Amino acid sequence: MLSDGDHIRNLLGTYTRLIDAGDFDGVGRLFADATLCTEDGTVVATGATEIARLYAGTTRRHEDGTPLTQHVVANTVLEPITAEAIRATSNYVVFQVTPTLPFQPIAAGSYIDTFVRTESAWRFAERRFTLGRTGDLSQHLATSLHNLEESR
Repeated sequence: MLSDGDHIRNLLGTYTRLIDAGDFDGVGRLFADATLCTEDGTVVATGATEIARLYAGTTRRHEDGTPLTQHVVANTVLEPITAEAIRATSNYVVFQVTPTLPFQPIAAGSYIDTFVRTESAWRFAERRFTLGRTGDLSQHLATSLHNLEESR
């Protein structure tokens, strides 16, 4: 029998597998009942369609249809909010290797996720994220976003 914490860690692991596979519609479905926010709570996207569109519009897919990344979510600390809600604070690191770039970390930061228990399962309700450190994002960000970042 899996504990509530196991179910929540499984959701975090499912996210990493979907994003690394370039399955942005799957990421959207995973966050279907959730809101993505910056650390201060500014809403970036809400619901399956907006969240899938956000990832598809900002993440470059390579010839195999994936972003050629490996997301690692670690150091997760769970805090009960209520009997039906848990906050998970985690660190993440995104690694990437492409035909033109060696294997390297390209981003690291934190996720502060709120999960709620429904009648059938735990679900994402909110994700707040921070981007603490970045490496070479030239092969990761969608071209238009990368050009915007370079023009700043």
